[in-house]
Amino acid sequence: MMGQVSSLLRKNTSPARIAGFVLSNFLGLAIILGGLQFYLDARSIWEDDDSFIRSDYMVINKRVTSENTLGGASGFSASEIDDIAGQPWVRRVAPFSSAGYKVYASVMQQGRGMSTNMFFESIPSDFVDVPASRWSWREGDDEVPLIISKDYLTLYNFGFAASAGLPQMSEGLMSGIPLTLTLTSDDGSRRLDFHGRVAGYSNRLNTILVPQEFMDWSNARLSGGKEKNPSRMIVEVSRPGDVAIKDYLADHDYEVAGDKSATSASFLLRVVVGIVLAIGVVITLLSFFILLLSISLLMEKNRGKLHSLLQLGYDLGAVEAPYRKIVVVASAAAWLLATAGALVLRAFYLPALEGLDAQPGSLWPMLLLGVLLTAMVILLNLRSIKMKVRASWRLGK
Repeated sequence: MMGQVSSLLRKNTSPARIAGFVLSNFLGLAIILGGLQFYLDARSIWEDDDSFIRSDYMVINKRVTSENTLGGASGFSASEIDDIAGQPWVRRVAPFSSAGYKVYASVMQQGRGMSTNMFFESIPSDFVDVPASRWSWREGDDEVPLIISKDYLTLYNFGFAASAGLPQMSEGLMSGIPLTLTLTSDDGSRRLDFHGRVAGYSNRLNTILVPQEFMDWSNARLSGGKEKNPSRMIVEVSRPGDVAIKDYLADHDYEVAGDKSATSASFLLRVVVGIVLAIGVVITLLSFFILLLSISLLMEKNRGKLHSLLQLGYDLGAVEAPYRKIVVVASAAAWLLATAGALVLRAFYLPALEGLDAQPGSLWPMLLLGVLLTAMVILLNLRSIKMKVRASWRLGK
């Protein structure tokens, strides 16, 4: 009996409209899922493995010119810092703190010693994406964690080590070698000794970082309370790669440290993927309305049949079932086709990305998004079917 009811209510179904929904929903979902997966797979090309500073942070300094070289102030004044903080593309800004004392580091390797003058800088800890267990210092601690630029290790391996006959060192080996740090005041009257530990390496910070707590404590004891304007600022931006940022820096004669092309390319990737996803969303919405209109027209044609079945005592759920089946089957088919299409597209572009040293992203976000969008389309259509059937029931009472 239920099969006869289902056949009766689906008699005026338009296969062309249902096929149109499946095709349009497939295209929309495939664009969304494929665009998202491409972003997840490609972003590692421009977003390097620097785990200490995020891609939406940038370090700026004043351009070195003959004016500030010959006595002009090269640091940022309080008014300049306030002006930077007031820009619409700035989320927050903080100055680099510099050590107001001399730093001398030495290391012993295979019975041979090496020593050099160094410098320390620091930024607020919330700008450094390192677990507190690895990036913390309290008064009384003998060991100071350091983050150094990878460029310094490269200079040692291919410059100093090669000329001095010393062995080259990997990042892991360097991190395990204890450093002896000697800090002295400018006049030499005060001295502090510590052990240094390399906590990590940065591609984008050309400096030697220590925790802010250590910098404040050591400056209070060795610098004599001298304060000077910060020479560099770290800025968290809301739109990396924005043209307004470039124009502002050029107008104020500021420079950005590190690889600017990577930041711009990452921003461009986000914009392009955002446009692609927006197109996919529009097509998916259109497909939703196509199915909604098709079901509405079918139910309108079957209004008399719906009324008769309900008057004969058929359950509301039984009357809704044929239309629910159409919605679920058509939406599931579109989702399966879209997922398969996204995976085929990924198989096509992934070898090229891997040739650029990209690290493929996880498939789970793409699969989860496809399920969520399909479930949303199904639930909205089922709600519409339920409302129309109940409206027919109220009219017939």
